[in-house]
Amino acid sequence: MADRLGGGQADPVPVVTGSDDWNVEQRDEMPLRRADRNFAELLQELRVVLTGVQILFGFLLTASFSERFTRLDTLQVTVFLVTLLCAATSSALLVAPVAAHRIVFQRGRKPELVRWAHLSALTGMGFLGLTMSSGLLLVFDLAVGRVPAFVVAGVFLAAVVAVWAVVPLSALR
Repeated sequence: MADRLGGGQADPVPVVTGSDDWNVEQRDEMPLRRADRNFAELLQELRVVLTGVQILFGFLLTASFSERFTRLDTLQVTVFLVTLLCAATSSALLVAPVAAHRIVFQRGRKPELVRWAHLSALTGMGFLGLTMSSGLLLVFDLAVGRVPAFVVAGVFLAAVVAVWAVVPLSALR
């Protein structure tokens, strides 16, 4: 183990499989401690994401009260409403693990909670990507026109999928 920390010839770092056996062997970590650690890590990640989502959601809520909002065409209003719904959904899904934790607190269900919270966080992040992309679509449509707006939104969404999903998944191979 000391070799991996910088002293001498390094042993190959084992591939983390996520299995309980690996965690017991390499981390001396039992399944319940692993669930505690995983949930704590997930909550820390959600703290980072939630601030941005909630600020974005707040700005979207106030946008409909601006003077320029009345001049939006049907597609722009539709895109705005889709963006608002995606932001609300993202926010709800990213807060859901905290609410679920309160419900199952001290009932011995942490491993199940971690699995569910993981899926909720991933889905919430997906809706966040859609929120940002559709928000760009609306703003670019207003600023430079519809065709560039669709190009920018599409490229941005593809980039989000690449850096949030494709690259991490390719590292698992």
